[in-house]
Amino acid sequence: MNFNRRQALALSAAAVAFAATGLRARTALAGTEETEKRILDFAGKAPESGKITLTAPEIAENGNTVPVSVKVDSAMSDDDRVVSVMIVADGNPNPEVATFHFTALSGTAAATTRIRLAQTQNVIAVAKMADGSVFMDKKEVKVTIGGCGG
Repeated sequence: MNFNRRQALALSAAAVAFAATGLRARTALAGTEETEKRILDFAGKAPESGKITLTAPEIAENGNTVPVSVKVDSAMSDDDRVVSVMIVADGNPNPEVATFHFTALSGTAAATTRIRLAQTQNVIAVAKMADGSVFMDKKEVKVTIGGCGG
């Protein structure tokens, strides 16, 4: 298709106007309902507080690499054993960040990783025990430079 100078100028002006008005595609972020649904799907019931400790920085200077650690107080034998731990972030496009699975041979139920956060949000750790009990810990992490699309 051939454009004359007027058509090319009009097309360029329209593109600049479109960009200037901020009509850009934005990443849809997960809401609190989506996060609660993921936690309920994972846990099977509402989690209690206690037994699990989530360690995350209060302020993350870069949302691309936020260090997070979880530890569950458990003897790791019989019914007092951690089956799995899930980490979710309620402001990311996909709230489920990581899931760790443990066995009696794990010795301790602890894990450390780095996660990516889109904005200031809650990071939640949920531990599922062998006896069916579920525990949760939550921390708010303030992100100064966005990681997932921000």
